[in-house]
Amino acid sequence: MVRYDKGGDEHYDTISAFIKSVRGSDPDAALYWLAKMMVAGEDPEFVMRRLLILAGEDIGLADPRAVQVVAACAQALQYVGLPEGKYHLALATVYLATAPKSNSMTQYSLCGGEPDPARGGGGRCPMHLRDASYKGRRGWA
Repeated sequence: MVRYDKGGDEHYDTISAFIKSVRGSDPDAALYWLAKMMVAGEDPEFVMRRLLILAGEDIGLADPRAVQVVAACAQALQYVGLPEGKYHLALATVYLATAPKSNSMTQYSLCGGEPDPARGGGGRCPMHLRDASYKGRRGWA
């Protein structure tokens, strides 16, 4: 019997261990945690969503194809369903675990919060970046 409580501490601990194993470039550990989740009946689309996020957030520009590979695996999972879709989950997991890592995209992420006017964000668009064909009716300055 696999110890797992969907929506509880074991669920969050296991997905955390899974993500950290992928981030840590340990495909064997990542596959172990993936298998645990699948045996326990975790929603495979939840896991695939986490992998898609990881592809953009932790792989980023180190391997721009990572998002394409995982998206293709997500689509294949939807087409074939379970149990065969586990191959696509495993493929995406191993691909990301063995891919080079870069968090360069996190500094460009839109998920970082609202613009900070005190740091120059949230104001008007600078003159040199404005549309040259439209002068605006409310003043151009």
